[in-house]
Amino acid sequence: MIVSGTVVADSSTVLDDGAVVVDGSHIAAVGARSDLVERYPDHREVEYDVVAPGLVGAHVHSVQSLGRGIADDTELLDWLFDYILPMEASLSAHEMEIAAKLGYLELIESGTTTAIDHLSVAHADRAFEAAGELGIRGLLGKVLMDQRSPEGLLEDTDAALAETEDLIQSYHGAFDDRIRYAVTPRFAVSCTEDCLRGARELADRYDGVRIHTHASENRSEIETVEADSGMRNVHWLDEVGLTGEDVVLAHCVWTDADEREVLAETGTHVTHCPSSNMKLASGIAPVEDYLDRGINVALGNDGPPCNNTLDPFTEMRQASLLGKVDNLDPTAAPAETIFDMATVNGATAAGFDRLGKLEEGWRADLVGLTTDVTRAVPLHDVLSHLVFAARESDVEFTMVDGEVLYEDGEVTVVDADAIREEARAVAADMDLSEARKQAQDAKP
Repeated sequence: MIVSGTVVADSSTVLDDGAVVVDGSHIAAVGARSDLVERYPDHREVEYDVVAPGLVGAHVHSVQSLGRGIADDTELLDWLFDYILPMEASLSAHEMEIAAKLGYLELIESGTTTAIDHLSVAHADRAFEAAGELGIRGLLGKVLMDQRSPEGLLEDTDAALAETEDLIQSYHGAFDDRIRYAVTPRFAVSCTEDCLRGARELADRYDGVRIHTHASENRSEIETVEADSGMRNVHWLDEVGLTGEDVVLAHCVWTDADEREVLAETGTHVTHCPSSNMKLASGIAPVEDYLDRGINVALGNDGPPCNNTLDPFTEMRQASLLGKVDNLDPTAAPAETIFDMATVNGATAAGFDRLGKLEEGWRADLVGLTTDVTRAVPLHDVLSHLVFAARESDVEFTMVDGEVLYEDGEVTVVDADAIREEARAVAADMDLSEARKQAQDAKP
């Protein structure tokens, strides 16, 4: 297949009349359209106004999709214990599968081709299967919670780690290596020291398995961790082994200079979630300082109940504008930097090589967008358009590993209408009253 248009190969390379040739799961060539059409006459050509690398959602919660809109205008720990944990605890295996499919469907339709996905405690296998069925690339993990957790989510430490190992053996490298595993403690508040150290031991046991958790999102969270451990959050995670080049920490809003130095020295990845942090009033992550220290910063949406969308283009815009306001500097967080965060930086955090740019020999994950919208007129700078003006509704084509998942506004791999219909039915029947009572008893 040849995908042609204005090709944004990376943050510094734009081909005005370009094309990307896809053979199997990889990119065979990138260059001028006229040349490639002549060189590959047997390839079907599809044309889009803009062709770009697939975007990477470096911190999402697909299985929270059924909670979109149920927890607005709340502080983080209230949001979590009053609404989100009760919802997760109430979902059956089938309902968890529908929630995951709904999340992946939104990602695919929005141009996100890779997700670092923080699942839930139970029924994680259903989300892995859903990801495989829909064809998305992902780093997924069952959530670990062995303290301060409501019934239905609270687990025995050894049992939780054993189930994690079973899932690693079943799904790490599954679906032609599109799906990999991340050991996923929820956060230090809900995990004992044994659980956190066990997460590190498991990750070390298997090649390519990573660790994904939340860190320093909220001041109340930090106070709780410090009361437990006597350390600030990042220092505690470093103490128990949850820093390093195989670790992705979501948020990292409230870190001090010493903690940032730990992140830099250990090569730990940080995922910035600007919309979620603003909506929950958690604060503004010091992204500019992280980047200045050489820390790899990726971009994530977080979950639908605290965003309330998985649109990666909205996240790029928010990240840049928030960075400029935070630094009182209009040159901060430029489009090039933000685009890297949403593509190649996210791929690096997820541990996938040759991903996040359109280059010969790289993985064929790409998207096509229309500019036939008033927002795109005039189009002086295509990268500026992608970061500041584009929206998920502009996406018309999504490809992962050379497989077309979404073309001309239609999902090609599943019945999207059926998924949406079933998700509406499941959400309408959710009763969280009993689960909320149990969650209150576990609230810190």
